[in-house]
Amino acid sequence: MFRIKKRLNNNIEKLIVKLENKNLEEIFYVLGNKKEIAKRNFIAGIFRGIGIGIGVTIVTAIIVYFLQKLVKLNLPIIGQYINDLVDIIQTIKK
Repeated sequence: MFRIKKRLNNNIEKLIVKLENKNLEEIFYVLGNKKEIAKRNFIAGIFRGIGIGIGVTIVTAIIVYFLQKLVKLNLPIIGQYINDLVDIIQTIKK
C-alpha cells in the first residue's frame, strides 16, 4: 500500500511540474473567461489587419519599383507590355 501511495505521489509531482512548465494555468484562465477571449481575439485581429496592410503596401511598392526598372531597360516585348499596362491604368484613373 505504501509503494502505491509513493508511486502515485511521484506521478502527481511529475504531472504538476509538467503543467507548470507549459503555463497551463494561464490557458485555463483564458479559456474560462469569455471576455478575455473576446478582448484577445479583437486585439489580435486589429494587429493582423495592420500587418496585412503594411505587408501588401511593401510588396506592391517592390513590384512597382521593379516594373519601373524593366520599363527603363527598354526591353522590346516586356517594355511594350508594361507600357500598355501603364496606359490602361492611366485611362481607368481618368
